[in-house]
Amino acid sequence: MELYLDLLSQPCRSVFMFAKLLKIPFEFKLVDLSAGHQYSEEFGKTSMIRKVPVMKDGNFVLTESVAILQYLVQKHPGPDHWYPADLQRRARVNEYLSWQHTNLRPHGSKVFLLKHFYPLMMDAEAPPEKMDAAMEDLTKSVELLESFFLQNRPFIAGDQISVADLVAIVEIMQPVRSGVDMFEGRPKLSAWRDAVKKEVGEKLFAEAHDALQDIGGSMAKVDKAYLALLKPHFMKVFA
Repeated sequence: MELYLDLLSQPCRSVFMFAKLLKIPFEFKLVDLSAGHQYSEEFGKTSMIRKVPVMKDGNFVLTESVAILQYLVQKHPGPDHWYPADLQRRARVNEYLSWQHTNLRPHGSKVFLLKHFYPLMMDAEAPPEKMDAAMEDLTKSVELLESFFLQNRPFIAGDQISVADLVAIVEIMQPVRSGVDMFEGRPKLSAWRDAVKKEVGEKLFAEAHDALQDIGGSMAKVDKAYLALLKPHFMKVFA
């Protein structure tokens, strides 16, 4: 199995951690997003969508992180808690996986992009009003994660960790690594984070998030021609 990944990407980190946790043998294929490798001719032969993660299992190619996670857990069954057989507990997992695509993930990403890509493209810091609006959306999503999806449970689907928690933790860590601490003043959310890290293991958790430690260095090596290619897309995001 080949996994095409860049650990700067939240979906890639959840797939990476899950494959490691289930001890699924795979070859790590780096697709360096900062260098525009997803637009290369070689990667285009693997995926016309030109986004990561991508899984190649023999001749079978699959895109979209949620679909990949569901494929992995069904092909390589591990402990039931990752994707519960119980109808209602699995529905809780699927509920979060369906919600996050238009909520926590894009809101966290927008804060990340405003802090790191906006200055590269515009030669100026993001306007305060844009950052404030992005932070308002992110805060609402984080509050829903805490008050609705977690409630008084240790994990999203109940007493045990699931793939929903892996997806959620990488999404909330994206703005955190940008200096926006969404856990401050939220003891319940902080307890959930610590429980997820314990279940994943400190070493694997750190390995998955190491790419975010030197985000400044990653931004510094972004190719200018690649930035010009991306600018029309990001102008829509920044608008």
